[in-house]
This record gives sequence, C-alpha cells and structure tokens, in this order.
Amino acid sequence: MKILITGKNGQLGSELHDLKETYPQYQMVFVDREQMDLSNPIQITAVLEKEQPNIIVSAGAYTAVDKAETDQELCDAVNHLAVKTMGTWAAENHAKVIHISTDYVFDGTSSVPLKETDTTAPINVYGLTKLKGEEALKVSGADFVIIRTAWVYSTYGANFVKTMMRLMNEREEIGVVADQVGTPTYARDLAKAIMTVIEAKTFISGIYHFSNEGKISWHEFATAVKEIKGYKTKINAIGSDAFSTPAKRPNFSLLDKTKIKEVYAVKVPDWKDSLAEMLSKI
Repeated sequence: MKILITGKNGQLGSELHDLKETYPQYQMVFVDREQMDLSNPIQITAVLEKEQPNIIVSAGAYTAVDKAETDQELCDAVNHLAVKTMGTWAAENHAKVIHISTDYVFDGTSSVPLKETDTTAPINVYGLTKLKGEEALKVSGADFVIIRTAWVYSTYGANFVKTMMRLMNEREEIGVVADQVGTPTYARDLAKAIMTVIEAKTFISGIYHFSNEGKISWHEFATAVKEIKGYKTKINAIGSDAFSTPAKRPNFSLLDKTKIKEVYAVKVPDWKDSLAEMLSKI
C-alpha cells in the first residue's frame, strides 16, 4: 500500500516521517511545497497521477491565521481548493483521503466539549477555508476521514511550547491568555492516531475529533512548560482582549474525542504526559 503525505516539513508531516520505519509494510511518500504546491491544482493532480497512492494524508495547510485575513486567495487555494482537487482525484482512482482540519471551524461559544455533529461557524478566514475544504471533500465522492484537531505542538516547527521556552529564556515576566480553553495536541500522538486509522480493518468515513485528554487554558499550558523545564519566569494571566490580533480566536476549543476512540480504538494520552514526553526531547 502506498501512502502520500502532504506537508512533509510541517509538525505533523515530520512526526509521521519519524514513524515511517515503524511501518515498513507501507510505502510512505512525503511531499513538500516544492514537490507539490498546494496552491497549484494542476501540479497536485500531476503528482497524484505519478505516485498513484492508495491513501492521501492531507497534512499540509495554510496555517498563518492572522496573515490569512489579508491573504485570503492563497489561504483558500491551499485549505479548500487543494482538498477539493485531492478528493476528486481520490474518488476517480478509488483512493482514500485522511484530511486534517481544525477546531477553528467552530465559533468558540460552546461550554461543553465539541462533537463532530455540532454546528460550525468559523470566526476567521483560516477557519472558513478549512471548513470549505471539509465540505468539498465530503461531496467529492471519495472515502474520507476528516480529523479536526487543536493547539498542535511538536519538537518540529514553530508552536506555542517552543515560543514559551524562548520567552522564558529571555524574560523574567510574561503574560499569557487565560480565558481561552482547550486541550493541546502533541503532533506525534496525532500521527499515531492517523496510523491507527490506516491500519484499521475497516475504513469508516466521517468526521472525527482528536486532541490530547484534559481541559486547560493557554496560561495553564505555559505554566506546565515552566514547571517541567524548571524556568523561573513569572507568568501573568491575562485576558484575550489584551492581545489585538487581525484574526479572532475561538475562546473554547475543547473537542469531544468519544467517536474516534469508539470507532477506531484510538488511544488518547493525557496532555501533560505528552507534553513531558515532547519536552524530554529538546
């Protein structure tokens, strides 16, 4: 079986690449922007025609949330139209698509963990383009699994954990938002979840939610990084209104993982255990 993975150099793509040797039974092909520009549908189709994958893991995305507000055309091309192109090809060639989406398809006004069936209402351009990508894949005719995730971090790439480490090395005092709630996702755990879906005897199409277990704020997340690494920096809890950003963020991003645990028997580690594992590597 051949698996083509987009977003080769991203957090998730890098973690999947690290797992490659664990799954020698699969031919795993990784592509980045140079090999497959997700804003170029002709190139996407050409690469898929050449590689003929049985499964496409759509891990690449336009993730610059604030920049997306003024870069709407490119953001839509990568997060929506590229997914549509992959779905169309997969339907015509009997391939499956595992597509990574986001909690940003929701408006963040819920107070209970978000289920896959809850109403979507994105509040920024990034979230809107990701939702349009989901919808295009759903109607493409391809067998698909969409995995919505949130607060992704890894030893690879730029992310909240690495930013906090840098700031705590540089400053005696920092402020971190305390009124946005969710659960972090260690990209390695998400990569393992994807491989669990691929290994399943039966591929059951649908939308699924995945993050680590638990419920915390960004402030609590930063505090855990401080405690595990032994930093002395003072971390002040601040409101999200203290940060003016071009794109609004959802205040509530807690995902209900029941479905993916029941359908695919995916194991979901606790957020703090996964954070400690990640921090032990850097």
